[in-house]
Amino acid sequence: MSSSSLVVHTQRRQLELYEDNRLIYRFPIAVGKNETPTPHGFFYIAAKAMYPGGVFGSRWMGLSLPQYGIHGTNNPASIGQAVSKGCIRMYNQDAEFVYQHVEIGTPVKIQS
Repeated sequence: MSSSSLVVHTQRRQLELYEDNRLIYRFPIAVGKNETPTPHGFFYIAAKAMYPGGVFGSRWMGLSLPQYGIHGTNNPASIGQAVSKGCIRMYNQDAEFVYQHVEIGTPVKIQS
């Protein structure tokens, strides 16, 4: 079984998916606005949910930092912007791809 990890670059607004320390995909994302920035640090996937609804789009991957997560969106035009309350937004199809490749406990590094 491969070992997945995620690296989020808030300034570039990109999320990278690694398997066995090898970059396999890079996705565009939306990040937190200035008043509610996306926190930097080392976290892990603590929860997963399919079809959480509303602003969370088709997938939710909650981080070990409560109330923050990686999720889809009901507003695809927001991807590439700094508009969230600190969460990492993805296009729904991208969130679904990542959801399939990560498990509870997958490491997530968020950096500028």
